[in-house]
Amino acid sequence: MKYFFILGTNPTLSLAELAAVFNHGEFSLIQKNIAFLDIDYEIRANIIKKIGGTIKFGLIHSELNSITTKDILKSVVSFSKSEKKQSKFNFGFSYYGKSKIYPVNSSITGITPQSELSRGINLKILGMEFKKLLKLAGINSRWVISRAPTLSSVVVEQNKLVTDKGAEIVMIEFNKKLFLGKTIAVQPFKELSFRDYGRPARDDRSGMLPPKLAQIMINLALAPFLYQEEDWVKIVLDPFCGSGTIITEALLMEQFHSLVKDGIMKRFHLIGSDISDQAICNTKTNIEWIKKNYELQATSYEPRATSCELRKIDATQISKQIQPNSVDAIITEPYLGPQRNGFEIAKVVKDLEQLYSKSLMEFKKILKPMGRIVMIWPVFQKKSLSSRSNASDRGNLTNANIKGSLSPNLSGFKIINPIPANLQKNIFLKLTARHTMIYGREKQRVWREIVVLEKHN
Repeated sequence: MKYFFILGTNPTLSLAELAAVFNHGEFSLIQKNIAFLDIDYEIRANIIKKIGGTIKFGLIHSELNSITTKDILKSVVSFSKSEKKQSKFNFGFSYYGKSKIYPVNSSITGITPQSELSRGINLKILGMEFKKLLKLAGINSRWVISRAPTLSSVVVEQNKLVTDKGAEIVMIEFNKKLFLGKTIAVQPFKELSFRDYGRPARDDRSGMLPPKLAQIMINLALAPFLYQEEDWVKIVLDPFCGSGTIITEALLMEQFHSLVKDGIMKRFHLIGSDISDQAICNTKTNIEWIKKNYELQATSYEPRATSCELRKIDATQISKQIQPNSVDAIITEPYLGPQRNGFEIAKVVKDLEQLYSKSLMEFKKILKPMGRIVMIWPVFQKKSLSSRSNASDRGNLTNANIKGSLSPNLSGFKIINPIPANLQKNIFLKLTARHTMIYGREKQRVWREIVVLEKHN
């Protein structure tokens, strides 16, 4: 089966995450923000709730060499027509491709910019003809339109296009062919916003890790464990837990991933630690809030597959309180330095390198052999990179905009390239010279460098 994934604003991070989650599949990156995955099993819609870097995904149903309205319509009808008699069936089209889009003179309000391909595909005609066919089949329908060639996740969700009451038909142009598919699920933007801005304990001054980025980091560290065919309990540590974003998102993994299969129970034990009493208090508050809102309370009849504990520990002395060679993975965003202007970058870099080096030496003691760390390091910039910056600028640590990046002592560790070998030279993907990934938003002074490390004795 062939699936398509519409990637987020950072395609490199998004693809790295997908490669970890679907590590038995074969990926191809056909556009900057679109990946194809060939895999031999069905991917369920619920997976979208635990992959932070994907906007939408779906199944490719057909591949056309002859790109005409007639051919497209015939194919679309075969896989997207509702079989149920219902009051209303909603449908919409999204086109992803390089062909130039020409406006169509239309008397239908709102259609003007969504138009035709240079080779004669007219979305207006396609939509109206599809609507006629549905009517002939006794199905009352509504065509969901957009001012852009593609429908946003918000439009798709609000118009029920990923339910049995609708369909988003996706057309992806690649290599002189047109791939036709149907969207299975879109990113749960309401839930993510709720977990980001609705949690009761927030610390905006020290910087808040976005839940989507936390999900990506968790998958980079933990997804490979899910393919192990044996019972296990994996110890996962966040030694700079802050307000608990990584811990709470990891708790939700049980909701979105089946951790019990064929009698094999896979358990995670999460440890959140921090030197700050306030951080421990904030994390505890947010954990209770997540448990309440997502019904994660354990019972004597149904124990949870994920447990957690919180401890006040200085990361630079953590081996005094956690047993050696006992931790399977560490996922963390440490203190990134001042978030405001008016500080000397060189001094902050030096201080943070010392903190990170001491912490990493402690992590080496408590990690199991081949244990993995997914960690964020700060990248300080002379000026903010805008969203319109060249993509290569954002992935290149030698860029003139970047003044300070960290180089802590990595003795005993190896940086892992998270991109599949067949895509490491893809022009759309931007890794740093040391195979790390850069994440940032417009006007931010401090960006994030996501580093994947593996312990080597």
